[in-house]
Amino acid sequence: MSTKKAVIALGGNALIKKGQKGNIHEQFANARDSLSGIVDLIQEGYNIAITHGNGPQAGAELIKNECARKETPPLPLGCIDAETEGWMGYMIEQSLQNRLRREQIKRTVVTIITQVIVDRNDPSLKKPSKFVGPSYNKETIDDVLDRGWVIKIDKSRGFRRVVPSPKPIEIVEKEAIKHLVDLGIIVIAAGGGGIPVYIQDDGTYEGIDAVIDKDRASAVLARDIEAELLVILTDIDAVYLRYNTPEAQQIRKMDVKKAQKYLEAGEFPAGTMKPKIEAAIDFLKSGGKEVIIGPLHQAKAAVDKLSGTLIVP
Repeated sequence: MSTKKAVIALGGNALIKKGQKGNIHEQFANARDSLSGIVDLIQEGYNIAITHGNGPQAGAELIKNECARKETPPLPLGCIDAETEGWMGYMIEQSLQNRLRREQIKRTVVTIITQVIVDRNDPSLKKPSKFVGPSYNKETIDDVLDRGWVIKIDKSRGFRRVVPSPKPIEIVEKEAIKHLVDLGIIVIAAGGGGIPVYIQDDGTYEGIDAVIDKDRASAVLARDIEAELLVILTDIDAVYLRYNTPEAQQIRKMDVKKAQKYLEAGEFPAGTMKPKIEAAIDFLKSGGKEVIIGPLHQAKAAVDKLSGTLIVP
């Protein structure tokens, strides 16, 4: 059995393409389209763990919560994280099972609902900044102000709830995931960044209303299972300097030192590329060998290092 291990992170936005409504049929089709790079790595002898984003999907669940609030008690964020981990894991799991069957590759696929430890004193817990859920206007905002939420103005959407986004420290189920991956079982884990929990004084776990960045959680998972490779597949084709400007310049390869330099210079937008670069740096500094950031629609080319950006120690 191969000892090479990789974590492949699928972006939540990449599973809902621009212009789509995001219905389940579209998401299943996009999940099937995302598998080429994964299958290539399996055929090259890698043992695989797969993570995925859940931003649009969790946002939709929060809207459903809001609409049904008068009929049934709403769920906390941790349960919504678990819910999306479950059904999105099922979607990716079944799509991959079917693809492997057609390719006559005998590998088992399993989804693990994953808890991720965060620091109970993480600074973000006192300064929540991550927008989640539906937007509200001046007429409806009074209805939510008494729920104990922190509300801020999202420039593009109006009043919205903000929650903390603490840094992930460790995967609770890491030993089980590592054991399964070492056996050659393909594990889907840490979906949406996983369920944030902290350790209480008696050593037990307690959930918290927060969200964890998927890429940072993927880097922690990759470290915890001792993977060599982290592949971050998203909806843009590579890492850029001066992104979205006439002087945009694609980066095909860089090392940690250069990535850190660009990061400190503010080259990477906070809501998009910055957490990916930070995750890449953390993973490589913890012993990882390579990070690939590339487009979901060219996953095979990204894995083959023919597209996207390669980051090395």
